[in-house]
Amino acid sequence: MPKVGFVSLGCPKNLVDSEVMMGILTRAGYEITPRAGDADVLVVNTCSFIAPAQQESVQSILEMAEYKKFGRAQKLIVAGCMVERYRNEIREQIPEVDAVIGTGEVEKILEACEGQLRPEGSDGASLPSYLYHDLTPRILATPRHSAYIKINEGCDHPCTFCVIPQLRGKFRSRRFESVVREAENLAAAGVREISLIGQDTTFYGEDLGLRDGLPILLERLAQIDELNWIRFLYCYPNRITPRLLDTIAAHPRLAKYLDVPLQHASGSVLARMKRGSNGDAFIKMLDRARRAIPGVSIRTSFIVGFPGETEKDFRELCDFVRAAEFDWMGVFAYSDEDTAKSFALENKVNDETIARRRDTLMAIQKKISASKLRKRVGQRQQVMLEGPSKDTDLIWEARLEGMAPEIDGKVYITEFEGVSEAENLPQPGTMATVEITESNDYDLIARAVEFAAPPSRSTVAEIAASPSSPNPFPILASR
Repeated sequence: MPKVGFVSLGCPKNLVDSEVMMGILTRAGYEITPRAGDADVLVVNTCSFIAPAQQESVQSILEMAEYKKFGRAQKLIVAGCMVERYRNEIREQIPEVDAVIGTGEVEKILEACEGQLRPEGSDGASLPSYLYHDLTPRILATPRHSAYIKINEGCDHPCTFCVIPQLRGKFRSRRFESVVREAENLAAAGVREISLIGQDTTFYGEDLGLRDGLPILLERLAQIDELNWIRFLYCYPNRITPRLLDTIAAHPRLAKYLDVPLQHASGSVLARMKRGSNGDAFIKMLDRARRAIPGVSIRTSFIVGFPGETEKDFRELCDFVRAAEFDWMGVFAYSDEDTAKSFALENKVNDETIARRRDTLMAIQKKISASKLRKRVGQRQQVMLEGPSKDTDLIWEARLEGMAPEIDGKVYITEFEGVSEAENLPQPGTMATVEITESNDYDLIARAVEFAAPPSRSTVAEIAASPSSPNPFPILASR
């Protein structure tokens, strides 16, 4: 059977789509390869959220096209968000592309590989509606001990800067029992950490008539014994309810972690974003969360340079960040997307000012992060071991409960107390107690002093029965 290589770009939601496509192909007998030069078919799963992501996607397509021109590859397939925006342009301007698959056509990957999908794909006239489920084959591209579960897809929020509804369709939730069964299958097969994802996880289930859907789902997942951590990403700020906070606080397996993209703190900017609220309301929300969940880690992200953002607006944002003292924060330069509603707004901010504001805000957060991490030196903390560092086998990587995979800082372990031989080191996914010895701006350095007993291993039959059984194939690229 042919070998297929994947390039997966963008967010974890896109990565899950890539994992589903790999699962469909593997079930049909295809072999997944991490080496582009060995692939008969190359698939680029693109991101199109902002201009830099589009540029990276185009560059990746062109790089893979070279393997088709001069290497072994016979087919080049482009999938994902960029297809939803530029389906015709990709087909017309990059003749090496054999098929295009939008976000709502993931299940057609086998047809595309076998040449049964017409070159232009569908006409793209309707919004994507595809949503995978627990019986959908899936091959994890994440480490064996950690996995994402997409609990909903699409978005109905009217944010003026965002094109996600155009790329992924209207909001739709997966069935409750489907999510639970997938989590149980993953846990039985060795996954120890699950991150629930969706464009707005806090809205989960409402389209199915399920009130407080996310807290109810979290309560159910917290009963899965094999899991150590369960977290959810991408909360909408006005949907962080007392029920949700109390649920997180009540269950040890639920990570004491909130990811709340606030986007700004100026009421006038938030109004133009069609987000609503203001910095004062956000401070009250953060105070409620910290009172309800002692020790909670909070992450957020902001957009600087939104049309009409004045220096006064930006100063208000800076003052808010100083007062809020987030554990983790990302800052995005506003990207003027031609299909977003904000494209029509006046008083655009120039690129130089946007870059300066981004650097200023990140400098503020850098000091906050360094101060918070410095206070952990000398403490003993529980971590999940990730495995050897990519740079050297002498250092291992780990994460605290308040560090989400890939996006937050890390704990670097330089010493394993009582372990004399490399073969005696614990497996990735093992829980350990470490003593923090040093800190820097975003990471910690520690020595491991105690390891938890390894979890009970699943039987071969249990693992084989799981449609999402972790057997991760490295992909060519994932960002």
